Amino acid sequence: MSSSGHSQMQAVPASDPFELLGVKLNPDDTLSRPAFPDMPAMSDPDLPIPILSKDVPVNPSRRTWFRVLLPRDRVRGPPGGKLPLVVYFHGGGFILFSAASAVLESLFEDLVLLLPAVVVSVEYRLAPEHRLPAAYDDALEALEVIRTTKDEWISTYADLSNCYLMGGSSGGNIAYHTGLRVATGGLNDLKPLNIRGLILHQPFFGGMKRTESELRLFHDRALPAVVTDLMWELALPIGADRDHEYCNPTTDSNPGLAAMEKVRSLGWRVLVAGSSGDPLIDRQVELVKVMEEKGVSVVSHFIDGHCHGAELSNREGSMILARVIKDFMSVTTMGC
Repeated sequence: MSSSGHSQMQAVPASDPFELLGVKLNPDDTLSRPAFPDMPAMSDPDLPIPILSKDVPVNPSRRTWFRVLLPRDRVRGPPGGKLPLVVYFHGGGFILFSAASAVLESLFEDLVLLLPAVVVSVEYRLAPEHRLPAAYDDALEALEVIRTTKDEWISTYADLSNCYLMGGSSGGNIAYHTGLRVATGGLNDLKPLNIRGLILHQPFFGGMKRTESELRLFHDRALPAVVTDLMWELALPIGADRDHEYCNPTTDSNPGLAAMEKVRSLGWRVLVAGSSGDPLIDRQVELVKVMEEKGVSVVSHFIDGHCHGAELSNREGSMILARVIKDFMSVTTMGC
């Protein structure tokens, strides 16, 4: 869930989260969603546009696919070296948006042009029709297709040996859990794909006990507690609470803590970025601390102000994020 503005925005009172999100839960447990606009794929290099895009199927039976985005000048201009590959998972609380949602347009443009990079935006199944771990399963399957595809754009322009998993909000959660699965052998063979690190922007985590930032921003306009609670209720396996391993990564019994040892041994670096206007910031800070304790090479970038999802409605915010990611990737590349 995203909105414009900062933490100083007027708070909203607790109310119906379905109304706030514009969604309706149907008797068959499907969700009626608003018709969010999508960006059409535009692959013609003769078009006067900065980035080109096209869609590649992953699993037609699940209606999953990914969108490949790259700088137009790489296709139109003289041959150049291959670009880093950023596999991106969109946010929306596991229940909203798609890999092609128009709200992602500015962020994708900044990632593709400022890094620069080939970005692959993954379309995964949404909850509650497909509860977790469906999104994690789809993410792994997308990586397998990326690894083996003969798609010309990926084989020609993407450096598979220089790959990062990235996500914002719930997409950050997906990137995190997908990374843990890969690190612990979720794919039998990654080659020629080589993951260098994870980029988690305002990752969506939770827990049964509210943190200080969740209490302070309980009625936050961008992400009030009633909305996060509903998203977890619709996304987690039936009967699970918010201390489930998919939601709360820092509980003592979470198997992900052991998986962090694998992340460390693989030499991956992790960027966790957030802002003080996000109710979830305390959970992101805690995740950084746990990773550090496990010996993971983690970089944190926390700024003042800015609400949850501000990079999707504030061009300045998306450009700042892209620069932070560029610095992170540059250091990672030099260190390998």
